[in-house]
Amino acid sequence: MADFAHVDALVAGYHRRGGQPGLAYGIVAGGELVHAAGLGVRYLGGPAPDAGTVFRIASMTKSFTASAILTLRDDGLLKLDDLAEYYVPELSGWPPVSPDSARISIRHLLTMTAGFPTDDPWGDRQQGLPLEEFAEFLAKGVSFNCAPGTRFEYSNLGYAILGRVITAVTGMAYPDYVRHRLLKPLGMTRTGFEVEEFEIPRQSAGPAGVAHGYRRSPGGWSEVAFDPAGAFAPMGGIFSCVRDLTRWVAGFAAAFPPGGDDETHPVRRASRREMQLPQILTGWAIAPSFPGDGASSPPATYGFGLFVDEHPTLGRIVSHSGGYPGFGSNMAWHPATGTGVIALGNSTYAAMAPLAARLLEAVVRQDGPAAHGNRLAGERGTVQVQIQLNPERPPRVQSLALAVPPAAGSALRVTLDAVVDWLNDGARDWPPSIRVADEVDVGMLARRLRMAAVWAGRCRVGAFKAGDGAASVAAELPGEHATITLALVIDPETRILRLAEVAP
Repeated sequence: MADFAHVDALVAGYHRRGGQPGLAYGIVAGGELVHAAGLGVRYLGGPAPDAGTVFRIASMTKSFTASAILTLRDDGLLKLDDLAEYYVPELSGWPPVSPDSARISIRHLLTMTAGFPTDDPWGDRQQGLPLEEFAEFLAKGVSFNCAPGTRFEYSNLGYAILGRVITAVTGMAYPDYVRHRLLKPLGMTRTGFEVEEFEIPRQSAGPAGVAHGYRRSPGGWSEVAFDPAGAFAPMGGIFSCVRDLTRWVAGFAAAFPPGGDDETHPVRRASRREMQLPQILTGWAIAPSFPGDGASSPPATYGFGLFVDEHPTLGRIVSHSGGYPGFGSNMAWHPATGTGVIALGNSTYAAMAPLAARLLEAVVRQDGPAAHGNRLAGERGTVQVQIQLNPERPPRVQSLALAVPPAAGSALRVTLDAVVDWLNDGARDWPPSIRVADEVDVGMLARRLRMAAVWAGRCRVGAFKAGDGAASVAAELPGEHATITLALVIDPETRILRLAEVAP
C-alpha cells in the first residue's frame, strides 16, 4: 500500500469538478493513517486543508451518539428496549400512532424506526435549538409517518431525543458526556462541538486551522455562519479532522473478526461490532456500478448509527455520511481488511460519499488478493474458492467450489484475451476475429460491453471468480476507474462465443 498515486489522481479529478472550495481525505489501514492530503482551500484565500484541519462532520455524529448509548447499556444504566419516555418525559403524553402500535423505544431511535418522517433539511436548521425550546417542542407532540418499529425513515429528530436520554441517565450535558467517555480516552483532541474550540486567525497558515463552510451563490462561494451546539447536536454537531477520525474508524474496523476485548477503547469491542450489524432495511437501493446496468443489487441496511451495505465484490462496507449547510463528509471502511477512508469537504452537502466509495474500492483492490478471504493467489494467477462446512465438531466439508482458470493458449483464454483487447482498443464494432453464435445479438452485445468498458477504463484480467476453465470463465477486470466482472461461455471445439456478460 505504499503507492497512493492512483488515489491522489482520483481525488484530484473529483476536486476539479469544483464541488467544494477544499477537501481533505485520508486512508486508514492497520489502525493507522497511512496516507492523507488536501486540495483547494480551507477558506477563500487561505491554505490547503490537511489531516489536522477541522471540518463539521454533520451526521457522522450519529455514530458517536449511538456509541454513547451503547456504553450506557454496557454499564447497566439502560436497556435498548427501554421506552424513551422513561428518560424523556415529554414523550409520555404522545398518543399512540394506532391502538395497537408500540411505544417508542431507545432501539427504535437508534435504528430510525420510531416512525418520524424524514426531516432533512429541517433537522439541520435546528442544530442550535436551545434545550428548553426543544423540551417545549416535544411536549406539543410530533407527526408520524408510520407506527414505531415498522419501517426505517431517516430521522434527525430521533437522534436529538437520544441526546436527551444520555443527559437523563448521566446527569451530564450531551457534549460533555461524549467528550468524557469517548473523545478524551481516544485522544481525539481535535474533535469537539463548538468552532471556538479550534479557530485561529484567518491569516495563519498553520496546520491547526478550521475549514470554513460555503454555499454557492450567484456571485460565487458565500460563507455560511457556524451554528452553535444545541439540542440537535447529537444528530450532527461534531467538528473533527482526518487525523482524529482515523482513531474512530480504526476502532470500528478493529471490531472484526470476533476475538478478545480491547481494554484501550472506551466502547466494548463486541458493542462496536454490534453497531455494524444490519438492524433494519432502509429501502434505499445501492446504485449500479455503471450506467445501464440492470443487475439487481443488495439492499442497504442501517445498524446503530451506521449504514451497512453489501458490495457486490468486496462484501460488507460500513459507512456514514454527513451533510450540512457549509459541509459534507463521509467515512467508510471494509471490515474484512480493516481498510478505511475519510473524506471531508467544505461546501453545503458536499458529495463526499461517492468519492469515499471510489477511494475505498481502489485501496482495497490495490491490497491485492490477500484482501479477500476466499481467494488463492498462485504463480500464474488468482482464483476464488468457497468451502462450506457443516456444524459438527470438528466440522466436515460439505462442498468445495473452486474457479478453474483457463490454461494459457487454450481456446477459452485466447477468447478472453481477445475480448479484453477489444475493450481496451476503443473500437465500436465487434471484431470479426471473435466468432459469435447465431442466437447472440452481436450489436446488443457490443453496446453493453462497450458501455462497461467506458465506465471502467482501460482494464486487465484479474482474479478468476468462476468457471470450469475450458468452456466457461468469470474474471474480474480491474480498470482505471472501476472493476467489472466479465463472464464468457464458448464452445471449446469451435471457439464460438455463446455468452458474454458484464456485471459490477
